[in-house]
Amino acid sequence: MPKSEASDLRITVLRLGHRPERDKRITTHVCLTARALGCDKVVVAERDDRVVEGVRDVVKRFGGPFEVESGVAWRPLLKDPASTKVHLTMYGLPMRDALPRIDPERPLTVIVGAEKVPREVYELADLNVSVGNQPHSEVAALAIFLYALQGDRAFAKEFTGQIEVQPSERGKIVRPRGEDAGG
Repeated sequence: MPKSEASDLRITVLRLGHRPERDKRITTHVCLTARALGCDKVVVAERDDRVVEGVRDVVKRFGGPFEVESGVAWRPLLKDPASTKVHLTMYGLPMRDALPRIDPERPLTVIVGAEKVPREVYELADLNVSVGNQPHSEVAALAIFLYALQGDRAFAKEFTGQIEVQPSERGKIVRPRGEDAGG
């Protein structure tokens, strides 16, 4: 898919295999990466209210639109014919070969696993896509895939929350939204 066609693509990330006591930090990073790189929503199959509350707090403070929910049955999502399902796995087709096969007219569901993903996921996915065929972080795979899919448009979403980061060559500057850069 040409990057220019990805601008209006609706993207949902499905997080599978989340283990609340072990994976809350990585799942939160999956959510934040999805939000920052233009996705509309993350669905975490396993229920974890702490992750949902933490991500919603970031959305409230830094802006949206972005949705997150947990405890959602994943099979109906993967059986829904309305969206293209892309499973990120090191065992899939090379990303460069798979990207042109993604229809920009259909919503996209990107599947990101944690622990071992059930074989059924490989069968229900329209595309099993490999960012690389070596073990790697699912957060990194998601970020690379979203950027390869959308190009610089991955960074085009407008965020209008309570606070904003002022770009700075050195230092950290966070201020209330709309406050003059001079103070």
